[in-house]
Amino acid sequence: MLKVEGLNAGYGELMVLYDVSLHVTRNSIIALVGANAAGKTTFLNAVCGIVPIASGRVEFNGVDITNKNPYERVDAGIAHVPEGRHLFPYMTVEENLEMGAYSLKSKQQEQKNKEYVYHLFPRLLERRKQMAGSLSGGEQQMLAIGRGLMSSPKLIIFDEPSLGLAPIIVQEIFKTIVSLKENGATILLVEQNVQRCLEISDYGYVLENGQITLEGAGRDLLRNEHLKKAYLGI
Repeated sequence: MLKVEGLNAGYGELMVLYDVSLHVTRNSIIALVGANAAGKTTFLNAVCGIVPIASGRVEFNGVDITNKNPYERVDAGIAHVPEGRHLFPYMTVEENLEMGAYSLKSKQQEQKNKEYVYHLFPRLLERRKQMAGSLSGGEQQMLAIGRGLMSSPKLIIFDEPSLGLAPIIVQEIFKTIVSLKENGATILLVEQNVQRCLEISDYGYVLENGQITLEGAGRDLLRNEHLKKAYLGI
């Protein structure tokens, strides 16, 4: 579904990513893990068109999107749930969800997607008229995920969905991600909780200093000695 080949990207003259290649297969969870400042968020932003690509190719569903605008990538079916959530704090839960559906042509589909989000996260239904900025951290993360789902995405990109959340909420978020895959979604997951991330992933990549240094099935990577020492403290 998503093919990234030989990606080089960064900020002006500062290069962050060097010849990164990564493939996301349909109806799978693909993990991208690594230390802070390894380039994970830069990679996601390059895929989403937020960070300019110096060279390389990004292909989505067989179409070259390397030079497409961010909104064109959303139209193509890519949803990004960013690190830090980036909600509209002075808009209600429902208004935030509606903002996620701006690319939809059908009001009927928008309503259907909204009902799905409320089914997935009943607490959002209870708080649909509440300002997003007044929600708890866990509720805000649910809303960020829900907003991403509103565009009927083919690929959902998660950037650190468990960041700053209580352990019980983290478990709920991971269960939701697995549930989305079981319902047919395709997911690219960047996550600080390397153990849990790789446990639920079909395949994983390790990014170090802007380069892919390891890749393999999620649970196979958990048995890798370098990964255990570097990221799991074993």
